[in-house]
Amino acid sequence: MKSGARRVFITGFGVVSPLGVGRASFFQGLREGRVAIRRVDEELDLPGVGAKVVAPCDGFDPLAFLSPKRAKRLGRASQMVLAAAKLAVEDARFQPRGTGAVVVGTGIGALEVLLENHVSFLERGPDRVSPFLIPLMMPNAPAAEISIELGIKGPSFGVATACAASTHAIGLAFHMIRAGEVDWALAGGTEAVILPIVLAAFDRMGALSRNPDPESASRPFDRDRDGFVLGEGAAIFVLESEESLRARSGEALAEILGFGQSSDAFHITAPPEDGEGAFLAMAEALKDAGLSPEDVDYVNAHGTSTPLNDRVETLALKRLLGPRAYEVPVSSTKSQMGHLLGASGAAELGAVLFAFLEGLIPATVTWKNRDPECDLDYVPGSPRPGKVRVALKNSFGFGGQNACLVLRAV
Repeated sequence: MKSGARRVFITGFGVVSPLGVGRASFFQGLREGRVAIRRVDEELDLPGVGAKVVAPCDGFDPLAFLSPKRAKRLGRASQMVLAAAKLAVEDARFQPRGTGAVVVGTGIGALEVLLENHVSFLERGPDRVSPFLIPLMMPNAPAAEISIELGIKGPSFGVATACAASTHAIGLAFHMIRAGEVDWALAGGTEAVILPIVLAAFDRMGALSRNPDPESASRPFDRDRDGFVLGEGAAIFVLESEESLRARSGEALAEILGFGQSSDAFHITAPPEDGEGAFLAMAEALKDAGLSPEDVDYVNAHGTSTPLNDRVETLALKRLLGPRAYEVPVSSTKSQMGHLLGASGAAELGAVLFAFLEGLIPATVTWKNRDPECDLDYVPGSPRPGKVRVALKNSFGFGGQNACLVLRAV
């Protein structure tokens, strides 16, 4: 930790995920090793699209958190993130007041709103376009809606770094608190784009799994992986300075120690073969935390289940950890809930809390067959008992944007 810097703690966690709504349901899904992926081709018209499975939040009811009028005027991503924010402050027993921030990452935003209004424009004319179209779909809407809903008057902004967005959001909020700019923050991410055009686009790119079996489609680090499974969800954390926490006699769930970020400067969708960008982000995060690779007990990987990402992330981890790479458990919870895009880092950070609080290391539940180029300990099958003191959380996004957080148990 940098000299004179304030300590920053996670004190609340709210989540809307394929595994469940709220911390208890989310943890239960991880504990059971449940795969929350299902077939979607019977309800969505997907001619010519090879991908047949998704990971939706079937258990989410926006009306459990919002009035019908309020819900109607929000995109699904904003509905989810408002629910996650309310769950987070409830989990922390925290009343937003004083100097706080809202930082929310998203990769795509409320695309469904644009598509619906585009159809109305083409078929019925400009008078049928919603006057709320722009404020509904703008990428800063989720952060703005939390600020409005909870009356938070400090800094409020969105982060758009594709699949690294929510990890960036949490890292930026952490740095703001540590530097004394704010006393606390609500930070995380949201994404809700399980739509035919998005499935078609990722499928055309060759990024999605074409395995029709929900139980084995998302296979991070497995020899037979063939792409990711599209999911949706939102996760928000309450972050507080040590002073804020003590002033209200709150309880810490974990401490954030460091944040690192980098750019590949290589390709818009593919990482460099040597994993340089991923390595730089992890190394910077550890430096920011004042720790060394020898301190790392667990890595919650980006682990998308795509052939290139998993191999490159493994290579970067070997470079970072050296010989210890074979001793440190590495797992991807995308095996259970798919890839939540801009929300993935935040939701998966919840899996790090699970490891700290439950004494169980989350599993890569679908891993079965060893890839010679992915030969680390990926915690296959089911969660493993183990004491985790320091953990890394990796997120890498299109555009070559990489982010890593370092956390410590309390």
